[in-house]
Order: sequence, then C-alpha cells, then structure tokens
Amino acid sequence: MSPETNPLDEFRRLINRRARQFPAQWEASKQLVGESAFPATVARLLYLSQKQDLPAAIKESLRGVFAQKHAQRVQDLDGELLKALTGFQPAKALRALCVFFELIAHPGSQWPVPMMSSEEIEQHIRYTANPFDLLLCAKEASVLDLGAGDLSFASELVERYVPELQRQNRQLVLHCLDRLDPHSKLGGPLHPERDKLRMLKERLGSTFSFFGNQDMFDLRNLDELGKLAPRYTIATCWAPATPTFAYEPTRLSQVVIAEDLSRTKGFFRHIRFRGESALEVQHGDRALLFPPWKFEIIGPLSLLGLLARRGSLCILGSVDAQVFWEFLAQLLDKPRYRPQDQPFTTANLPEIFGEIYRVLNRLPISDSVNLAELGALRRRLPLPGPSASANHSIDAFRYVRISRGATFPGIPASSTAKKFSAMTEEVPPWFLTLIPA
Repeated sequence: MSPETNPLDEFRRLINRRARQFPAQWEASKQLVGESAFPATVARLLYLSQKQDLPAAIKESLRGVFAQKHAQRVQDLDGELLKALTGFQPAKALRALCVFFELIAHPGSQWPVPMMSSEEIEQHIRYTANPFDLLLCAKEASVLDLGAGDLSFASELVERYVPELQRQNRQLVLHCLDRLDPHSKLGGPLHPERDKLRMLKERLGSTFSFFGNQDMFDLRNLDELGKLAPRYTIATCWAPATPTFAYEPTRLSQVVIAEDLSRTKGFFRHIRFRGESALEVQHGDRALLFPPWKFEIIGPLSLLGLLARRGSLCILGSVDAQVFWEFLAQLLDKPRYRPQDQPFTTANLPEIFGEIYRVLNRLPISDSVNLAELGALRRRLPLPGPSASANHSIDAFRYVRISRGATFPGIPASSTAKKFSAMTEEVPPWFLTLIPA
C-alpha cells in the first residue's frame, strides 16, 4: 500500500474484489450469518481481524464492530460502521468479511470448515475422557490424520463413529497423509493394507482420501487442488516419529543433534537398496533399512504449528518419552525448560522440569492432568525456519491435557500404540489433547 493510498478505501477495494473473485465462497457465506452460526462467526472474525496485518485504524474499527458482547444477530452490530468498512449493507458486509478472512473453504474445496469456538470445545473436552467424541456434537465431523501409516487408527475411527454419525444423517470427512511412498519397498509394516483402504473407501466414499508419498509440511499442492479442508474438527498425529520430532532445532544446534544421534542410534549411512535411496542403521550386529528421510530432524515446533493451524482440536497419541519432553518444553512458558544445546536425558530431566517432572513421572497409567495446573502455558509459538523472528509466530494452545498410556477404553488407536504393551523395555508413552487458542 503506497503512502498516498487511503487505508479505508484500499480495504474496501480488497473486500469487494475478494467477494467478486470467489462466488462459491460468497454463496457459502450465507450459512455463516444465520442466527445459529452468528455468535461463532463474530467470534472468529474478531479473532482473525486482530491477527491480520492490517492498518491499525482498520483493526480498531473491526474490533469496535465485533467486540459487542451481547450481539446475537446481524441487526445488533453497528451497521453504519460495517457499511463504511466494506461498502455493503450489514448482512452482505458480514458475508464479505467471512470471505475476506477465509472462514469458508478455499475455492474448489468441497469440505466443511468447523465453526465451533475454542471456548465451546474446551467446555466439551474438560468433561469427557474421550476427545474424539467431539465428532458427535460438533456440527462438522472432520479428521486430518498426519502420518497415517497402516491406517489402523483410521479404520478404528470409522468403526466407532460412522454408525452413530449415519444415524444422525451426517458424514465423516477423513483425510489421511503419510510420507511413505506406497510403491517403496521400505517401511513395509507401515504401508496401508489393501483391505483397509477398500473398507474405508466403501464406508466413506468421496469423504475419505489417503495421500501417500506426501510431506505433511508441504501441503500447497493439495490445498490448491481443493483436496484438503483449510481446517478440521480434529487434527491428529500418532506416534510422532523418532528422531524426526525428538530434537528441536531452535534449541539444539546441528552439531549437538548429530553427536547425540551418533551416540544413541549408532552408525548410519545413506545407501541404495533395490533401486531406491535408503538409510542404513547399524543396530548391534544387524543392519536396519529405513526410508532416506528417517533421520531428518524437523522438531516439535513445526508439528505443533501445523496441528494448531489445521485442527480445532489437536490430538497426539502414543508419544514416546524422548519426543514427549521436547514437546513439553515447547508448550510451557518459561525458557528454563528449553536449555540451549542440552539434549534431554533421564539424568537432567528432573533438574530441568523440576516439580512438573516429578508430578508427571508419578502419573498412573490412564490418568490425566491439566498442564496449566503444573505450569504456565506458552502464549505464542515461534514458527521455525530461516524467516523465523520474534514477530513470526502463531497463538499457542489455550488448553493442554496430558494422559499417560498408549491405549484407552473407547479411544481409537494406531497399531504402534497397541504394540507398546509388548514393549517391556519401553516406558509408557503419552497422550496429549490440545486446543489451539
């Protein structure tokens, strides 16, 4: 925007252009201004308008419109101010702002966008042991499964929830991603079985998709093609990979990570195996083969940021101990939990996390604790990468519940989670339920 441009004129121009450009979104915006959806729509517009990079005067005006606590319908808003901001009469102004702030799926996307507020979700989650039951009371039932593996979790989810959703005359949208190439000879046990794929397609039809050979941190192509929803009722990831998410690069240098990998994993190298790249890891007297990216380090911040952007409710299941403490360090507010260049070990965890470590370490299997009762939660999550800065961040999580264990009654789980009971040398994993702010 040039210095000569009037910010209000420019904002009105952008609002009008967006409404004309996306007729499908404009038509769909009708559903967001009815009385039943109105409170959630206004709450989201207030939140999004204050997070956008807009002129201060525009943000202040939008706050004035949407911060009215008792507004229950369009007529309760400041119609004159809405018209001044958008050039539209109140109802159309509200719809235009819904399009502008992308409350509706992108053009070409057929998938519903959840409208339940984070406050409503928290009220539900606090009083239920099974977070996936949110699918039965949220207006939109949609799940994004990141790192879906052999689709065991997806299959259990469908078996548990689709019958009841069908009785309610509702559909489940289930999109599954995995980085494994379905044609690769590596990672055999984690490839989806044909029977599971066929069952999911038969039960869900067009509302089920599995995307193999897909990097979860590069979804631009799927988004542009309308294959994914901008946001899901639930975004989940089971057994976040070790060491991919076991080291946070903003906390640990590449040298420290490489040294710790060599110490804990032993000798490893990249080779060719049956015509494809592979990672060979020497484990005792055996050489184990993995996909070439197995030891790529992404870190928990990237996954937490992805979950927060894509899910109204986020669930991390079967989180092993090493990955868990790196996640916990990023969720808590105090910098003391993120010591630089100091890998977490069983020896230093009690000192770094103090009383939080002692409480969690004593947590019985199947028990839960609200993390905010143990320590202050971080309010902002920095976004890692070359452009990361103090201003390059997103809101963190308003609520985090930590549960101990791999599987829980009534909660669908991945095949990895079910294997923990036989892993006698492994400490029990963790289950995290998170609500983005």
